[in-house]
Amino acid sequence: MCLSIPSQVVAVDIERQSVTVDTLGVRRDVSSHLMNEPLEIGDYVLIHIGFVMNKIDKEDAQQSIDIYQEIVTKLENEAIH
Repeated sequence: MCLSIPSQVVAVDIERQSVTVDTLGVRRDVSSHLMNEPLEIGDYVLIHIGFVMNKIDKEDAQQSIDIYQEIVTKLENEAIH
């Protein structure tokens, strides 16, 4: 099973068919070759092995990001104690 953290598109390179995404503060370039619809800066996407698989709703993305942040905070607190 693979979990994908929603990533926000921060740059689009139409010529290379790629986008730069921000995933919880980490930026990386990923391929948009598999997308049938155009991507724009600000869109939220799910990525699998370096490819954008689909675009997701901003509210759904934010809910997922909030849950991941909550998990990270709990794990960090457990590591301290």
